[in-house]
Amino acid sequence: MTATIERPAAPVRPAVPRVHDPAPGRGRTPVGEWFRRHGRSLAWLLPVLAIAATVQAWNMAGSPQRIDDEGTYTAQAWAVQHLGELTHYTYWYDHPPVGWLQIAAYTSLTGAFSRYDIAVLAAREAVLAFTLVAVVLVWLLGRKLGLSRPAAAVAALVFAVSPLALQFHRTVYLDNIATPWLLAAFVFALSRRYQLAGYAAASLTFGIAVLSKETYLLALPFLAWTMWRGADRSTRRYTLSIAASLLVLVGLGYVALAAVKGELLPGAGRVSLLEGVQFQLATREASGSVFDTGSLFFATVSQWWQLDPVLIVLGVVAAVVGLFLRRVRPIAVMLVFLVAFMFRPGGYLPVPYVIMLLPFAALLVAAATDAAVRAVRARRAGRASTVAARTGAVAWLAVTAVAVIAVVPLWAVQLRGFVDADLDAPMRNAETWVEQNVPTDSRLLVDDAVWVDLVNAGFARENVIWFYKIDTDGAVQAQSPNGWRDSDYLFETESVRTSGLASADVRQALESSTVVASFGEGDQQVAVRRIDRDGAAEAQRTADEAAAARSRAGSELAQNPGLQVSSTFDQALTDGRLDPRAVIVLGQLAAIAPVSVADPEGLPGEQESLFRQFVVTPGGGESLADLRATLEGLGDVYAPQSVEQEGDALRVTFSAVPPEGLLAP
Repeated sequence: MTATIERPAAPVRPAVPRVHDPAPGRGRTPVGEWFRRHGRSLAWLLPVLAIAATVQAWNMAGSPQRIDDEGTYTAQAWAVQHLGELTHYTYWYDHPPVGWLQIAAYTSLTGAFSRYDIAVLAAREAVLAFTLVAVVLVWLLGRKLGLSRPAAAVAALVFAVSPLALQFHRTVYLDNIATPWLLAAFVFALSRRYQLAGYAAASLTFGIAVLSKETYLLALPFLAWTMWRGADRSTRRYTLSIAASLLVLVGLGYVALAAVKGELLPGAGRVSLLEGVQFQLATREASGSVFDTGSLFFATVSQWWQLDPVLIVLGVVAAVVGLFLRRVRPIAVMLVFLVAFMFRPGGYLPVPYVIMLLPFAALLVAAATDAAVRAVRARRAGRASTVAARTGAVAWLAVTAVAVIAVVPLWAVQLRGFVDADLDAPMRNAETWVEQNVPTDSRLLVDDAVWVDLVNAGFARENVIWFYKIDTDGAVQAQSPNGWRDSDYLFETESVRTSGLASADVRQALESSTVVASFGEGDQQVAVRRIDRDGAAEAQRTADEAAAARSRAGSELAQNPGLQVSSTFDQALTDGRLDPRAVIVLGQLAAIAPVSVADPEGLPGEQESLFRQFVVTPGGGESLADLRATLEGLGDVYAPQSVEQEGDALRVTFSAVPPEGLLAP
């Protein structure tokens, strides 16, 4: 027989409430708990984010001046939103479309295009949003890499407000859209908990980064290295296989787009993905050597250097230091590789290439400084450290101190320019001049930075031609069988004067045109040119004959006793500087009754063009009302654009484009 001994049950003790338990009904909410846990981090991050938002947004419309590239990405996003097409021209796979699709998503959700008269500013606002996300991700990545909160804040601040960063973050480059996705990929790749989900997210976000800007594919080996060394050994093969598969699937989506459209391989009369890849990797013109002062490479690097030489030097040195810091070694090697990649023989260096380097340079500067501070503190606390480590820490802190001393005046000057300068004024003024003075049925060759604005202003889409497409897009060539001769005006910017010279059509348009309005100086100068379809020689001959005819007619008018003018106006008449309609109309007025005319003044942007405005006062025998009636009663050819009373005088303004052949040669 087996006996079972039953143990007496333990007495139940009454529950004693813990002293630190919250009182009933006053428990901490999940949100409150989250703030309790992350309050110190927010105290460091939020001020940096506020500074970044302020600096990035302040005077965003004034500096830098709009450029052709950002106009292109803006127009493509506008086409997605308003036309339901990938681009405003034929999409030829020069870049994957995911970047401007994200801009279009932002502008659609926020109504950005409807809030700005200048379309590029709507896209700049979208880029600002992506940049602020990137600032947060720089902070998070710094913390994932083991940086202290102050060091992570320094990295985020440098990334946000360096003049070099500010110049490019304010510009609508696809790199600014790709950067937060790349940073997110590294943040996910450093996941310790839920590693499979983190690695899957890293692959997906990296895929989006590459489909936003294809050059970000250069970071793949270093992202893979980060994932490899952080993966749990027992599941490494599985997690990395899943991550690799997801990345391949994302990339195949772009290939599938080309295949569905029948544009995967080259063919007659169509673009192809293969040709786009070949252009980017093989056939694109090289940037030249950094030692050739006339090369694109030299110009690009010089632009970076002028904006912030301190960050460039300190970032490169920090990358070398980072090679000896295990926690940041993958991104240090990546930055060294990316800098070395710039110098490959026969390669092309994009101007915004530096955008990809900026967050990692900022992180490495902060990481090296953080490591140096920790080494010094360890020494003071009596903890063991090598002589080399102590010496390196002191040396780095000395270098950093010198850099800070150099940065303060440099950044102060540069940042003042960003918040005060209105570099885009020439572009805005020229754009306004075109909208107010050029007939909307005219055909325009333009910088893409104003394409959307002019279409919105009433010019037909097919009549606003991005200069780059005049001889590279089959659809545009079909609409312009005579090339540049089918255009009436050329909107000349620095992009047209440099990049446009590679096109024979653009060169001919420049040579065969006359400036009718010009705004700004130097690289910021923007000119509106009227094209003579008969060519440069004929344009010059016609211009010379017209000037001679105006001079003869003006000299005769100056002898009219009924016209009272100063010596300055008399000189303008004899030099042929007066609009032919003004010459004829003043002759008619003087024939009716004596009139007095004030000194001529060129309209904004037209100081070197014909005077098409004058202020006239009755000289006797005719009232101001009679004079106004005479002016407003002229026929269509001679009727002024406006007649405005100013005291006892009338300001008479003619349209910008006089009819041809008014004065006999």
